[in-house]
Amino acid sequence: MSYRYGASYLDPGLNTLVAPTPIPVSYTYYLSSWGQNNNGQLGLGNSTSYSSPKQVGALTDWKLISAFRSQSFGIKTNGTLWAWGNNQWGNLGTNNLTYYSSPKQIGALTNWLYVAAAKYCTFAIKTDGTLWSWGYNSQGQLGLNNTNNYSSPKQIGSSTWISVAGGNFSGIAVRSDNTIWSWGGNGYGCLGLGNTTSYSSPKQIGALSNWLKVASGAYNTLALKTDGTLWVWGNNTNGQLGQSNVSSKSSPVQIGALTTWSSACFTESISSVSTAAIKTDGTLWTWGWNNYGQLASGNTTYYSSPRQVGALTNWKTISSGGNHFSVVKTDGSLWAWGYNGAGQLGQNNMVNYSSPKQIGALTNWLLTTGSYNATLGMYY
Repeated sequence: MSYRYGASYLDPGLNTLVAPTPIPVSYTYYLSSWGQNNNGQLGLGNSTSYSSPKQVGALTDWKLISAFRSQSFGIKTNGTLWAWGNNQWGNLGTNNLTYYSSPKQIGALTNWLYVAAAKYCTFAIKTDGTLWSWGYNSQGQLGLNNTNNYSSPKQIGSSTWISVAGGNFSGIAVRSDNTIWSWGGNGYGCLGLGNTTSYSSPKQIGALSNWLKVASGAYNTLALKTDGTLWVWGNNTNGQLGQSNVSSKSSPVQIGALTTWSSACFTESISSVSTAAIKTDGTLWTWGWNNYGQLASGNTTYYSSPRQVGALTNWKTISSGGNHFSVVKTDGSLWAWGYNGAGQLGQNNMVNYSSPKQIGALTNWLLTTGSYNATLGMYY
C-alpha cells in the first residue's frame, strides 16, 4: 500500500510537535468532534454539546485539523481551508464576524498546507512556504507590524516557513533555514527573546539554525531541534517547563539532556498549565499542573520534571485542550484523560480521569486536536 503524509514535516494537530503521520492514500478521512459546543466549534450545525464522538458532516476528504479555545479549522485533501466556531474578531478568516456552526471555506485557494489556531487569531502556511495570519491583533500577534485586526488572511513578510504556532497573544515560527522567530505579546518572556518586550513583527531568537518545530501554550513555548532535543521558555508557575523548579524563563532552556523527543504540547490554560510529550521509543511523559489528573499519573500531584506514564511504548501522536490530553496509539486506538466537565474526553459522561481512558473501541484514528473544552479527531 502507498502512503502520503498528512502535513509534510509539520505538526498535524493543535500546537503539538510530532513526526509526520503516514496516511494510506486509499482511505477516506472522516472528522469527528465532541465536548463543549457553545460557539458551534464542533462543526455539527448546532450549539449542542456532546460527550461522545459525533461525525462532522458526510465528507471524507479531511487532511489536517487544528483548534484553540472555541474556533476550529480543517484543511482538505484538495488544499482548501475551512473554519467554524467563534468569530468575534474575524479569527475564522471568512472576511466577516459571523459565527459558523458547520465548516465554512476560507476563500477559494487550494494551496493551504498547514493551519495553527491560536487565541482569537490564526496562522497558516501555504504550499509555497509563505506564512499568513488573521484575527485579533491587540499586541501585534499577527506579525504584520501593526495592531490592526483582520478578518481575512494577510501575509507575514516574504520569507518561507516550515512550522508555526500561536499562544494567547503571540506567534512563533521556524523558517526554512531552521532559524526560529517570534512576535506579539511577551508576557512571562514567552517570545524567548530574553526580555518581556512585545513586538509586532517577527524577531529572531538567538543565532542558531537547528530548530525544527514549535508549539505554544497560553504564555509558553516548546521547540524541537533537529538533534531531537526539546527546549522550553515562558511561564513556569506550575513547573510546566520541566526544569524541576517554578521559575519562568525568557530564553530557551533545554529539558534534560535527551535527544529522543518526538512530540510535545501544553494545555491551553493561562496559568494552570500541564505538559505532555512522547519520545522516539513510544513512551509517554508528563509534568506540570495536575488538579484534574491531566498528568495521567493516577493522582493529582504536581511534578516539575518529566515523569513517565506507565510502561507502554506504543504512544504515537498527542494533542491537548484546556486541561485534557488525547493520544492516538500505534494500533489506531484513541485515549484521553484529565478534565471532562463538558464531555471532552469522549466517555459519554462528565467524569474526570487521572489515567488514560480509551474512547470507544475504534482502531482507525489518525490524529486529534483539542480546543479549550472540546476535542476533534480524524479517522479513516
